[in-house]
Amino acid sequence: MTRLFVTLFALILALPALAQDTAEAPEVDEKVVSCGYQADVVAAVQQARLERVAERNVPEHVMAQSPAWPEKYNNVIPLITPWVYEQKRKIIRNEDLSAAWSELCLQQ
Repeated sequence: MTRLFVTLFALILALPALAQDTAEAPEVDEKVVSCGYQADVVAAVQQARLERVAERNVPEHVMAQSPAWPEKYNNVIPLITPWVYEQKRKIIRNEDLSAAWSELCLQQ
């Protein structure tokens, strides 16, 4: 489980596509919203894994579900997918990866 959080934290730090355009720190509300959308992406990728969607087909599969998040969050699907797919099936079935992602995201 520790490895899961270390990998998760490294992924969160590596997501410049969602960085703020301004040098100022984002307001708490913006951070909560952004972390929520990121967690939604993680949940969608986790669901695709549970449905046994091939890793290379995940972006198309997720987009076919008409996700509710803003379009810019589609860019992180290929970044999150390998992390979700490297997790053991037991973790995918029993853990809420989106909650873990959201928690770490909010701590940044």
